[in-house]
Amino acid sequence: MALTEPAYLVGTGGAIGAILRYGVANALLWWRGPHTFPVSTLVVNVLGTFVLGVIIFGSGGDETTLLVGVGACGAFTTYSSFSVQTVRLWEDGKYGYAVVNAVVNFVFSAAGFGLAWLVVS
Repeated sequence: MALTEPAYLVGTGGAIGAILRYGVANALLWWRGPHTFPVSTLVVNVLGTFVLGVIIFGSGGDETTLLVGVGACGAFTTYSSFSVQTVRLWEDGKYGYAVVNAVVNFVFSAAGFGLAWLVVS
């Protein structure tokens, strides 16, 4: 099997994305310390959406899309964590944080995607 097989590309990208995700979380923890609002999840979701937009709007080839778009961005972004964190904030009575988290993740990620379109166009 060649290293350009879809499974290798997605797996390699996934490994890269997961390591980058871990790095961002640790860097933000070091920089800001523990906090109530899930900042690292917001950061990776917005950055990942931007990068995915660049791949899509930049007409990345199939291999690039699999490696970076599906693999790296798929492992880097974390909408499942975003969902759990939002529900936990709500359950903890931090309704404002929960609403802000949901709105900011959606709006900033959409803005990241739009910015990617502007950058590539």
